[in-house]
Amino acid sequence: MEEYMDSAKSRRHITWLPMVLVALLAGLGSVTAQPADWGPMSPSMEDVPYPHSVSFLSFTMYGQDVRMAYMDVAPNGAANGRVVVLLHGGNFFAEYWKGTIEALRNEGFRVLATDRIGYGRSSKPIVPYTLHDMALHIKMLLEEQGIPKAAIVGHSMGGMVTSRFAFSYPEMTTHAVMVNQIGLTDSRLERPWRNPEEQYQASLNRSYESIRRGIERYFITWSPEYEYFIRLHYGWTQSGDWPQFAKVRSRISQMLYADPVVYDWPHIKAKTLVIGGAEDGPNFRALAKNVADTIPNAELVLIDNVGHIPHLEASERFHSELIRFLESDPIPHTEEQSQP
Repeated sequence: MEEYMDSAKSRRHITWLPMVLVALLAGLGSVTAQPADWGPMSPSMEDVPYPHSVSFLSFTMYGQDVRMAYMDVAPNGAANGRVVVLLHGGNFFAEYWKGTIEALRNEGFRVLATDRIGYGRSSKPIVPYTLHDMALHIKMLLEEQGIPKAAIVGHSMGGMVTSRFAFSYPEMTTHAVMVNQIGLTDSRLERPWRNPEEQYQASLNRSYESIRRGIERYFITWSPEYEYFIRLHYGWTQSGDWPQFAKVRSRISQMLYADPVVYDWPHIKAKTLVIGGAEDGPNFRALAKNVADTIPNAELVLIDNVGHIPHLEASERFHSELIRFLESDPIPHTEEQSQP
């Protein structure tokens, strides 16, 4: 967990500690050791049921054959003709969108929920990772499906991919939604670069305690269902595949530092929703407002008393705002908008 948390340090200072303690004491009491029955879990998620059938897009990446997993979910009832792509955060995977998938398909949307390369059921090659590649893979999936344009919804690190996609492919973006996006500043101006070997060792040597702390601080109000994420992350570290997966995670962490999206925002043309739990660290409100002020056609929605994952912690309010926004008319695209 530590590697992805580094990118958020500017918005999670010591003032975050009381909120963590409240959530911990209210929800769990004092937990210092993993349950005895928690064994290895596969980083490839074979032992986790996904809510819908999983398909794969095959392609070559840096000379390696890879597959990107995704769920393609049809509307439940009459279709509204619109497509939504859901992009998970850096510590998550497509499965955690299951409630959002149902909320969207019940309103007539077709939903594509992907596991990016390096995550979930997708391939995890040891290659350079870039936001440009991640955005390109979404473009390739849409083209393979014959979808000319879609709304792109990204949570946390997925919000960074949304930023890069909307910047790079304005003609394919009807709406952009950034849900508690990370990378809200240029980290290179705030903290030093981290040696790749140090980053790898930090990934490799994750402890149960650090994993629990990392997951707990995502939420203001703890629920027992969130234990699921702690068990998965801890189980990955007990897997024989963990050293390989830790290398992937450390490479992605290097990417988050070296490839800021703050300079993409002024050039995003799509209608944009910047939304999130307002209590995602002491600086999130101001930083999220800056994003909305910087993107030309953006609006800001903050949900009080909610943390980093509003689609889990405040699903009804979050889905109401999301659907309202996605049902709005997109801004008509012009050729000039294709030139950032």
